[in-house]
Amino acid sequence: MIRNATAADVPAICNIYNHHVLHTVVTFEEEPVSIAEMQQRLETITARYPWLVYEDNGIVAGYAYATQWKTRAAYRHSAETSIYVAEEHTGKGIGRQLYARLLAILKEQGIHAAIGGAALPNPASVKLHEALGFKYVGSFSQVGYKFGKWIDTSYWELVL
Repeated sequence: MIRNATAADVPAICNIYNHHVLHTVVTFEEEPVSIAEMQQRLETITARYPWLVYEDNGIVAGYAYATQWKTRAAYRHSAETSIYVAEEHTGKGIGRQLYARLLAILKEQGIHAAIGGAALPNPASVKLHEALGFKYVGSFSQVGYKFGKWIDTSYWELVL
């Protein structure tokens, strides 16, 4: 079941996210995020954008949300998208379902362009963006440094 995230979901969201913080380069944060900090993020983001969770038998298996792309006024019709799936739930189509629902809501809200980014290498993210119709728009080389190595990022855009 896909639904709007609530405060009750924050501990599960933290568990999913902090796994990625500590063990992957898909996020450039390096320290785990507290429940209080994640609660603040949820409140801030959902004041304007959707934050969805995928619940599987009462367990949050993944989440997706959108944020402001840039702060200048002319960017107000664009949003950056993010998606995280719990390690034990990857490969089940949860990410695709979440992302598709997120994009549909963004379109209903009048967002014109969705922008997705990925730290590389990340073939699953590349495949997901392309499967949903995103177009590759560019890469940045060595813009992040985590786990003792430089990391590239790539970006995809979908005009809704």
